[in-house]
Amino acid sequence: MFVFRYPIALVIIFFIPLAVFILLRKRSDPTFTFPSRELVEDLKPTLRVRLKHSPVFLRATALMLLVLALARPQTVMEGTKTISEGVDIVLALDTSTSMLAEDFTLRGSRINRFDLVREVVKEFIQKRKDDRIGMVAFAARAYTVCPLTTDYGWLNENLDRVSVGMIEDGTAIGSAVASSCNRLRTSKTKSKIIILLTDGVNNAGTISPVMAAEAAKSLGIKIYTICVGRKGLSPYPFRDAYGRKVYQNIPIEIDEEVLKRIAAITGGKYYLASDSETLRRIYDDINKLERSVIEHFEYKEYKELFYYFLIPGLILILLEILLANTVFMRVP
Repeated sequence: MFVFRYPIALVIIFFIPLAVFILLRKRSDPTFTFPSRELVEDLKPTLRVRLKHSPVFLRATALMLLVLALARPQTVMEGTKTISEGVDIVLALDTSTSMLAEDFTLRGSRINRFDLVREVVKEFIQKRKDDRIGMVAFAARAYTVCPLTTDYGWLNENLDRVSVGMIEDGTAIGSAVASSCNRLRTSKTKSKIIILLTDGVNNAGTISPVMAAEAAKSLGIKIYTICVGRKGLSPYPFRDAYGRKVYQNIPIEIDEEVLKRIAAITGGKYYLASDSETLRRIYDDINKLERSVIEHFEYKEYKELFYYFLIPGLILILLEILLANTVFMRVP
């Protein structure tokens, strides 16, 4: 980037051509009177005569260069130093078989709970910047799908590999919270959160959800709990004797009280997602609540270029003085 430190000085340049024009008009050349025109008709002007005005133009050019040097041309090397403190997030996803209930619709088609969650979670990941995100899947027990990482592409690849039924059936909410806390235990960031999504009641594992929440609180971890699905009967897919997909309404229990208590203990928030749009809004809400803190430090480094104009300008002035007092010296 090229700039002038004192651009107002450039105004002087516009007056230099005017000064040259006035000077040349006032300047008169010496003349001699000859008795006959025939004596000088065949005489041609010499190179010295042709270049008689060159000292004026040399001085004008030198003045322009000096004015450019006075304006202090500079190149600017800009830089931005960004110091960002991201949020460490662990996504704890329920993979129990109840997540296969198809009580949601997406783009006009019926979809099961887990497939919808997978799509919404990907959208959430895409919106995060400078955050480390990890993932825990749980059913009757919990395991780490992906440790904390900023490689969101790899995170999505691991998410695609998660499926319902990959862990023995059950819902170990306490184990999921404990495993997520273990991922965040050594984190040095100020903001550490767990987003726990489930559709059932804690019925597996040896760790109480409330006890796990207390442990999270002691580690400075905030938990957002999301209960996905509707209360009461939900359409669940089966295969009949002919291999056709059929649905049967089955009761699926939801323990909202425990999820609310987990969120309250850690200073988080509880959400109920009964449809696809609500689930999206929940993740958008969490995305707005837990933003990364990014500080920008801008600096500008200047490189002076005035000497590229000053030195040639001084050389031209010396050359003009030399020529004006030798080759182009005028004798009144």
